Amino acid sequence: MNDFFEPTQKRRFINSIVIVVILLGAFLAIETLNSIRENSYIGKGVYPTNVIAINGTGEVYAIPDTASFSFSVVEEGKTVKDAQDKATKKINAILDAVKKFDIEDKDIKTTGYSSYPKYDYTSSACVNGYCPPGKQVLTGYEVSQSITVKVRDTAKAGDVLTKVGGLGASNISGLDFVVDDMDSVKDQAREKAVADAKAKAKVLSKTLGVRLTKVVSFYESGDMPMPMYYAKAESAMGMGGDMVSARPAPSIPTGENKIVSNVTITYEVE
Repeated sequence: MNDFFEPTQKRRFINSIVIVVILLGAFLAIETLNSIRENSYIGKGVYPTNVIAINGTGEVYAIPDTASFSFSVVEEGKTVKDAQDKATKKINAILDAVKKFDIEDKDIKTTGYSSYPKYDYTSSACVNGYCPPGKQVLTGYEVSQSITVKVRDTAKAGDVLTKVGGLGASNISGLDFVVDDMDSVKDQAREKAVADAKAKAKVLSKTLGVRLTKVVSFYESGDMPMPMYYAKAESAMGMGGDMVSARPAPSIPTGENKIVSNVTITYEVE
């Protein structure tokens, strides 16, 4: 025992005891603080119970400034190269015509390109009740290319559609009118929704006899832009390669897009 409690070992032992005491004290202090924090929310949950939630709605009507549509060109050939050459020639002719409407390269995008073989199925004559299996005979290849075009001058949309159809596009579809800077319009709708919620909260707090202190939470939901128009002349859809360039352009009203923002603001009151 005397060897154990030599001066150096005694100091080490005492230092170890002091460290343990300090750590234990720190642990107890942290637990005490956590207990105090938990007790401050007893009966109140994570958020105070003295809150009110107010809904607000904001609507903005915007005239679309951009139109977009897609078209396809499908060509066949004895070889892949033959089919590609035919498709390329037609696509280039259509794009050259489209660009004459002041449509820039950045607004013309290939969205699909495919090439695959075409077969005919032939059957053999039956002999003595036996019918040999049929055969697939390669007859050529088909190449398809799909293009999406954005027209920033909506007044030209009908003329562009007519021109594309007259140059032999296989399919024209998806004419959509949108607001190019949609984020700005959504911001306007949100601002209106927040203002609506604040006004309602002010009236309700006065009615209830309480005072608004701070915002506890905020939630927003919005509807997709809803186009509000109808085509009063011919439809722009389904125009195929039998169109001629002299055919009058369809009347395509752009109408308005309705953008809606719904918000919920939760206030703490006292």
